[in-house]
Amino acid sequence: MEDDEVEVPDGPDSDPYGVARDIALRQLTVRARTRVELARALARKHVPEEVAESVLDRLTEVGLIDDAVFARDWLAAGGRRQKSRRVLLGELAEKGVDSDLIDEVANELEAERDYEVARGFAARKATALAGLEPAVRYRRLAGALARRGFPASVVAQVTREALADLRESEDFD
Repeated sequence: MEDDEVEVPDGPDSDPYGVARDIALRQLTVRARTRVELARALARKHVPEEVAESVLDRLTEVGLIDDAVFARDWLAAGGRRQKSRRVLLGELAEKGVDSDLIDEVANELEAERDYEVARGFAARKATALAGLEPAVRYRRLAGALARRGFPASVVAQVTREALADLRESEDFD
């Protein structure tokens, strides 16, 4: 049975708080979630708003919901997922993290993070482009970086550097 198939029972024996708590805890076992994400999940299951708020307040009180921790962890994991800072901040907004909290967490990120993440991605990607013509290599690598949301200046610099490194290694071989 999928999560979307579960609804709050209407019978006299139903405990909407227990059902809402179970839905929220099930969501949190998959991955950390923001308060807004959990509120949306509870609304999809037709949990009354006052019940949802009460359950979410309690989960926040015991530390199972913490948007600040979620935002920091999301950004920290962004390097592994090889996405730009701009894309990660947009994802946080989509997940319902408060814009002031996003700004605070974004300020904690290093300014060079995008360059470093892009450089790591480009180094791995460039090796797969070794047999192609230079113009095709450039276009494909630049496109891959742009699709990951890196700024144009980072895309251009990293693409040039990665392809120069690739040419050097080909000349060396």
